[in-house]
Amino acid sequence: MNDIRLEALASVKRILIKVGSAVLTGKDGLDLKVIAHLVSQMCDLTRRGFSIVLVSSGAIASGKHRLGISGTLKSIPEKQAAAAIGQGRLMRVYSKAFEKNNLYVAQILLTLSDLTERQRYLNIRNTLSTLMDWHVTPIINENDTVAVDEIKFGDNDNLAAMIANLVGADLFVNLTSTDGLYDCNPQTSKKAKRIGLVCEITDAIEAMATQETSSVGTGGMKSKVLAAQKVTSIGIPCIIAPGKNKGVLADIMAGKDVGTLFLPKASRLASRKYWIANTLKPRGRLTIDDGAKRALLEKGKSLLPSGVTAVEGDFITGDPVACVDAGGAVLAKGLVNFDADDVRRIMGLKTSQIQTVLGHRHYDEVIHRDNLVLTALSGK
Repeated sequence: MNDIRLEALASVKRILIKVGSAVLTGKDGLDLKVIAHLVSQMCDLTRRGFSIVLVSSGAIASGKHRLGISGTLKSIPEKQAAAAIGQGRLMRVYSKAFEKNNLYVAQILLTLSDLTERQRYLNIRNTLSTLMDWHVTPIINENDTVAVDEIKFGDNDNLAAMIANLVGADLFVNLTSTDGLYDCNPQTSKKAKRIGLVCEITDAIEAMATQETSSVGTGGMKSKVLAAQKVTSIGIPCIIAPGKNKGVLADIMAGKDVGTLFLPKASRLASRKYWIANTLKPRGRLTIDDGAKRALLEKGKSLLPSGVTAVEGDFITGDPVACVDAGGAVLAKGLVNFDADDVRRIMGLKTSQIQTVLGHRHYDEVIHRDNLVLTALSGK
């Protein structure tokens, strides 16, 4: 086991660390001792030459504590108000902890729309790269005060998986309140056993992950396994580990049997295709016939108009759309070369007929294979 872990960590230079609310909070709100200990470890890694990017939850939990609110906030305005109150305090705590180690931090608040628009995505990547060049630790969180359902990441596990791709991380460490992935729920079964190594995320592995969340968190073990599935698809190993354990980051980097290590896939998804698969939300659906299905899944071909049998949605050129079979199963996602009305006009036709029907023929493919990702390859 240790040899496998050491091999997985051998070339790590850039580490994406995600810390959940359950790790950062205690009975009295933010757990300052835990935060100070984690920051001390991150600063030690920085001094050893590693680049650290931190995705941190805790703003809503901090705001709730400041207001003396217990239990779960139900409405979006309540959560946004709590985040607005708590985010400032969370950053002050982090800033002071890093300054004690003579290092500095930068706050980055994001919504999903910041990552779905390609130019903004690249701008964020350049900013993060500059901060790391300056040895400043970026601390990233969702901008809860303005996010609505259409632009929410869902949870910080998903956000962290996207950021891992954006910054080109070599390792994704997901610090949580449990010791890792168990073969069954350790809260309900005394026979539950921790799984130290996952070589491939199968349906059986996914079934082991529960969706239960804490009163201060939004993502359960299910979301952490899904995040691991995403990052391993682009060659990034992932470790889910207990964030409150003393020396947890040092133990991880020493190759000790801590938490659960998910090994990266042998066939890696390109960064741009990962962005298409895991960041963009489909704005429509194209139903394709069996011939097109075989061309996509078995031959790695582009989607031609002849293979499209139905169109749903009101998308424009360049929008992401899902490709589904006759039964509605999602097969792929890609960036479409035509708007929805034009696809409806040319679906079922040969490429040679596009010019006659539309009056132009800028593309032969409805979706080019370079802009298309199979769901099996994307980890979805």
